[in-house]
Amino acid sequence: MKLHSTPTQQYQTVTAYDDEGVEINLKRYAHSLLVLPESAPVAWDVSGFDSLSATHFDAINALQPDVVILGTGARQRFVHPRLIASLSQRRIGVESMDNQAACRTYNILMSEGRKVALALIFEG
Repeated sequence: MKLHSTPTQQYQTVTAYDDEGVEINLKRYAHSLLVLPESAPVAWDVSGFDSLSATHFDAINALQPDVVILGTGARQRFVHPRLIASLSQRRIGVESMDNQAACRTYNILMSEGRKVALALIFEG
């Protein structure tokens, strides 16, 4: 799905997505990645939802977001609380949803000026 351009292009904005990948500011990514509004997307070393570990969320914690939007692939799945303990201890919320909903939610929160982290999982 293509999304309309907004005046937030100085930030990392989801400009399109589908089941195989995502576009951030018109650049295509087909692997798991972390996106924050004010820094370039970085590869996230997650091969699939079942491979998630606390270390993966420690990497997000180091980015110091206010909230994390976790895209769990084609369907919504929830992580065990022990995996996100480092985030919970700092009162950083983690919202799990499918990738498409995660992309839309990230754009909304980012446009409101929130320091939101988008963590997307693409398997394969």
